[in-house]
Amino acid sequence: VIVAQLEADDINEDQAAEALAAKLCGAAIRMDRPSTGRVNLFAERAGVLRVDVARINALNAIDESATFATLPDYRAVERGEMVAFLGPNGAGKTTTLKLLSGLIYPTSGKATVLGFVPWQRDNAYRKRFSLVMGQKNQLWWDLPAQESFVLHREIYAIDHAQFQRRLDELTDLLEVRSLVRQPVRELSLGERMRMELIAALLHSPEVLFLDEPTIGLDVVSQRKVQGFLRHYQVEQQMTVILTSHYMKDVEALCRRAVIINEGEIKHDGPLAEIIDRFSSVKQIQLQFAGSEIPADIERFGRVVERIPPRVKLEVPRQEIPKVLAALLDQYTIEDVGVQERPLEEVIAELFVRKGSVAPDQGDS
Repeated sequence: VIVAQLEADDINEDQAAEALAAKLCGAAIRMDRPSTGRVNLFAERAGVLRVDVARINALNAIDESATFATLPDYRAVERGEMVAFLGPNGAGKTTTLKLLSGLIYPTSGKATVLGFVPWQRDNAYRKRFSLVMGQKNQLWWDLPAQESFVLHREIYAIDHAQFQRRLDELTDLLEVRSLVRQPVRELSLGERMRMELIAALLHSPEVLFLDEPTIGLDVVSQRKVQGFLRHYQVEQQMTVILTSHYMKDVEALCRRAVIINEGEIKHDGPLAEIIDRFSSVKQIQLQFAGSEIPADIERFGRVVERIPPRVKLEVPRQEIPKVLAALLDQYTIEDVGVQERPLEEVIAELFVRKGSVAPDQGDS
């Protein structure tokens, strides 16, 4: 017997789930309505194979004790904070934002946002947050953005005068007022993302979930989006959770970062502490007199870049004074500089590092 079990979130999905079950199993359907109000559909078909019911978890990379969705029991995200939520592909970042937006149900655990349980989908909660996903569109492709904005006005029951004030303010801040009557399909990627932000902010949400908001954008568009978000978040005191693989976004917008990997929170605290905590080396940049780099330069540290007469070395933090003194004593150096490693390098290493230490309760 082949058995398929499907769950529908509400009665409107019954027919779709039933049709899928029938297509999979080609047999009669039996329905069960447990006390939760959700609908379980079972379909059976006789055959030569037996497959037990498969259980698929939307998020199994983060356990209940460490998931960002349970931060009220671990650490809270305060009103008006802008927090970077970082992790490698597959760590559960987007899935967590979907959980906090009520789009999917968790297998276990709990979370509250503005006092609401997100997956209960209370209308009062849905009017107070927005989710923007860099790879998903909420605007109608063939219509001008203005028409989608009017639809949002009706969905969120925004007063007409307030709607117009908000629209004028946002289109001016994002420099797209002249484009709102142009079909979305004719806009550039950067212009579309700015329109997506306007649609997300028309109803004045208190919480904004941003999932890769600048993915694929050119440098100019990235800076415009970053500048707007920085200004608007401070002005409105909006709580923002940002996921991004683009560290320029993170550095430009966030002071606090939460890093997850392999089901654990690896770091929760100031962004500036990540390098101090997870990188044991600094970089020394040197420019030697003449056109050559000394042949024995590698004895002072690991060479990461060599463009004569310039060289960049990685040296353990505690050895920086001693190495600099030795270099200046032995060679004629025209320019020297000491800097931290790029944040993206440190975080990339953390993503692939096994058994990284999770933060204790003293970290903040």
